[in-house]
Order: sequence, then structure tokens, then C-alpha cells
Amino acid sequence: MGTRTVAVVLAGGVGARLGAGRPKQLIEIGGRSILGRAVAAFDGHPRVDEVLVVMAPGHLRAAATIAAPFGKVTAVIAGGDTRTASTVAALEALADRPDDARVLFHDAARPFVDAAVIDRVLDALDGDAAVAVGVPSPDTIVVVADGRVASMPPRESMSRFQTPQGFVLGTVRKAYEIALADPGLRATDDCGIVHRYLPDVPIRVVAGDDRNLKVTRPLDIALAEHIAAEETP
Repeated sequence: MGTRTVAVVLAGGVGARLGAGRPKQLIEIGGRSILGRAVAAFDGHPRVDEVLVVMAPGHLRAAATIAAPFGKVTAVIAGGDTRTASTVAALEALADRPDDARVLFHDAARPFVDAAVIDRVLDALDGDAAVAVGVPSPDTIVVVADGRVASMPPRESMSRFQTPQGFVLGTVRKAYEIALADPGLRATDDCGIVHRYLPDVPIRVVAGDDRNLKVTRPLDIALAEHIAAEETP
């Protein structure tokens, strides 16, 4: 059967910064929920074999209803209080999968990921065990300490990470096993876990897309509606 690829759509957050009073993944953009758009991108991709949805506790029924039309969705499970906890829940759900399987972790709040980005991640996994998606930073990024500029890295060396992030399953399993033994564990994404706890594993960075935005604040809703309005009927 060859190596299987599982896409994990992480919808565990509740969108507090958006202030919508419900998980942002359930908000509709252009007549379709943010979660449904994210799931559809992977369900419709010919190189993805399975989709696992991780949803905020208390909203599993709504997520299951959204996921029901998609044939590759095998489960909708409860996430945790943090991104890390939600990834751990997904890894536990995939405990019976072989180490050579491929897993893609995607933020459900990124409703416009396209097949080209997914293809670039999967192509890179042919030679690397960890793959990130990045876009060049249009802004100058500075390191601030005590209210003053401590350093100013060259802008051309800076990238803003997007998702999906792709891994050989055994690699990300090992990274989390080590990470969970660290009482000082703090992370915002899965490549960060691999980078910190498996420093000898190189992380390939492939090109993202400016349309692959993350809906986090009210302005992002307006941008997302604009993108949706430009979609081909």
C-alpha cells in the first residue's frame, strides 16, 4: 500500500482574540465554515489518505456535522487547552500507525491552504523528516529586551511560518516524547518542538502563500471574506 499520509486539522482553540463568542473555526466565510474549508483542502487532495479533526472540547458535535460530508475524515476528537496538548491528542489517536507514516499538522484557522502548498510539503518529505511552510517577512523584525532593540536580524533571513507542517510520524513522536518530560515545555508549533528537542533533525522550509492566512482577529475576517469573494464559482 505504500506510505500513508494523515492530515491532522487542529481546531482545538476557542478564538478568544477574535471575540466571536464561539470557536472561530465554526464561523462562516463566504457561506462555508472555516473548519469545513480547511478539511476540504485535505479531503480533496489525492496524496492525502486520511483526515483527523481535533476540535475544542464542547464543540465536537458541531465539528462532526461539518466533517460528515468528507469521506477521508476518520475521526473527530477532542483537543486540549493548548496547541501542544491538541497535537498530543492527535498523536495518541495515531498510536497504531507505523513510524514511517507521514503526518501533516494544519491550523483549522487557515481556511485557504491550497493543493500547491500541500504538494510542496509532501515533496519535501521525500528527503526530510520535518518540513515547515514559510513566507518572507515584509517587515523588519527586531529582538526587544527591556523595551529596547537588542538585535536586528537581516530581514531577508526572516520567514513567517504557516501550516501545514509535515513530519515522518516517528520523528515527531520522538520529539514530543522528549518534550513532554520537560517541565519547562513551551511551544507554539510542532516544528518548534522538533527544533528544540531533536536539534540534529534538519527542518526543511518550503514556500507558503500569502492567501494561506490565519484567521485570528476581526480584520482577518474581512480579509478572508475578500479572498472568498474572489473564488471561482
